[in-house]
Amino acid sequence: MLAKALSRRTVLKASATLPFAALATRVMAAAPPATTVTPELIAAAQKEGSVVWYTSADLQVAEGLGKAFERKYGVTMRVERAGAERIFTRISQEYAANIHSVDACNTGDLAQFITWKEQKLLAPYVPEDVARHFTAEYRDADGMHAIVRSSLCVIAYNPELVKKEDAPKSFADLLEQKWLNKLVKANPSYSGTIITSTYQMVKHLGWPYLEKLAKQKVMQVQSATDSPKKVILGERPVMVDGNEYNVLIMKETGKAIEPVYATEGSPMIAMPSAIFAAAPHPNAARLFQSFLFTPEGQQLFVDLGGLRSVHAQVKDKPGRVPLASIKIMNTDPEGMISHMDELKTRYSQYFGV
Repeated sequence: MLAKALSRRTVLKASATLPFAALATRVMAAAPPATTVTPELIAAAQKEGSVVWYTSADLQVAEGLGKAFERKYGVTMRVERAGAERIFTRISQEYAANIHSVDACNTGDLAQFITWKEQKLLAPYVPEDVARHFTAEYRDADGMHAIVRSSLCVIAYNPELVKKEDAPKSFADLLEQKWLNKLVKANPSYSGTIITSTYQMVKHLGWPYLEKLAKQKVMQVQSATDSPKKVILGERPVMVDGNEYNVLIMKETGKAIEPVYATEGSPMIAMPSAIFAAAPHPNAARLFQSFLFTPEGQQLFVDLGGLRSVHAQVKDKPGRVPLASIKIMNTDPEGMISHMDELKTRYSQYFGV
């Protein structure tokens, strides 16, 4: 239990003093055996009656998953949806007050789960599907969390304002004079997704790239969901970054937006799920965690939310560019933790926000 409510910056910097391998060995020696959903687990979950899920997933996706879980197992789902930053702060405050409300949690910020693991707030649990169908890079070595959904941060443009042949194909293209005053980008100081993607851009392209980009007089918005909206409204014809899943959903409903998968690579946002050791409904939490990683649960993330699944048996939605054919900038949560303050400070200096 936390002695007091801590800021996200404080606890993440504290975690950064240990290398990732040390985090894995300090909390647990090894992952527990994979757990199969049994009649006994289902009965125990039904006796508890409900499960509380804190998530940063879009409300439509979260509620769709919750209803599917309720229909399948007869356990009431309570969805508490907020941004990753707010969820992190809320859990810190609740635990500081000895309040244990959250059973399971999913956000778009892998660094948070590294921190919770170091604080020994998570319960080890490995669903059968995670053990069988998720490669090691997508699951914690000690069974504390696994990547339940993922997305890309992509460039996008409005095809009513920009011809396909004129659209940017790379991050380098965004520095061309013709995009002066025509770009929109989300701010890493507000969005967990964007701080992850911006760090990946800096890691792969360097600080000089970001400094040059700032000279393009880029419109700043808060959320990774705001950039696509600005493009569709025509306020800026091209976005530097934003959630791929929002772009795909909007495009599939007839909105004027097209994704671009940069030649340098698109930042990948890994979004873990975990259950808490002090969960008030531990059996329902385990049952729900197992459900999320089944082909059924994973396909709902894909179909309802335009998200990507790393489950070996789950397919991309027809018409979308397969994840396997997209060049990716892989996440580096440990590096991001140690450079978070520098990233926010330099970004503010460059972009004047």
